[in-house]
Amino acid sequence: MVVWQTDLQGEGIRLLKRGKVRDIYELDGQLLLVATDRISAFDVVLPTPIPDKGRILTQLSVFWFDRTRHLTPNHLLSARLSDLPDPLQPYADLLRDRFMLVRKAKVIPVECVVRGYLYGSAWREYQATGEVCGIALPAGLRLAERLPEPLFTPATKAEVGHDENIPFRKVVDIVGRELAERLRELSLQLYRCAADHAERCGLILADTKFEFGLTDDGQLMLVDELLTPDSSRFWDADTYAPGKPQENFDKQFVRDYLERIGWNKEPPAPTLPPDIVEKTRQRYWEAFRRLTGQPPK
Repeated sequence: MVVWQTDLQGEGIRLLKRGKVRDIYELDGQLLLVATDRISAFDVVLPTPIPDKGRILTQLSVFWFDRTRHLTPNHLLSARLSDLPDPLQPYADLLRDRFMLVRKAKVIPVECVVRGYLYGSAWREYQATGEVCGIALPAGLRLAERLPEPLFTPATKAEVGHDENIPFRKVVDIVGRELAERLRELSLQLYRCAADHAERCGLILADTKFEFGLTDDGQLMLVDELLTPDSSRFWDADTYAPGKPQENFDKQFVRDYLERIGWNKEPPAPTLPPDIVEKTRQRYWEAFRRLTGQPPK
């Protein structure tokens, strides 16, 4: 079942917002996150869905939330159908494997990006300035080169348009020094934990972004999705070599296609041809299979 958009109705169910991928509902003091099969690139939602994508994102996030609980609390309460409130039970088939019941939190307005390799916007910034987010890097690094150590390279969270890389001092200005340092410390710990696991699975975690929130009582916790092909770059360790684009298991495959056809990165986005859709779907499932050890569902 391909899910482009949900319209859940029932007592106590209220649609809060539709993101690029997720539909977010409020119910009984909790939030319901539903991952659709929408895909975005360059901050624009494409008109063509990727079958199974929402299910893969959700199940990978659940996997990682469980695997990283020893490092920091997270917002996940349940992803079990049996825990859906009664008004949502009629939607069980629609929601299967693509929903999370989560705690409410005030989202911190900073994308906590960690990079282990030089790619994407970091590569472009390095070429122009020799730095990434105000951090000076050695001269002569190549595209996709492994960095001397993972870097915390935060960005602003933009409701519309593109996120912007910012130096750490800007994070301090936004949230205060104590919380900024905690965000950096936790993000690097999470990256190293995930990168070690990915390496054992034959994948390289090139970079990823984390989102954090604060509960009403001030507890810091991970929110949104976690270490999925939408929020991370995963490369094939067997074919990795710096100095060139990498064999990837994330939506970079879609970005590369859109670059090739010369799209100007402004709405409306072009449709994706069937072969690009299927190859993207296969890459997402392969990331899931390698990381979790489970076959496609």
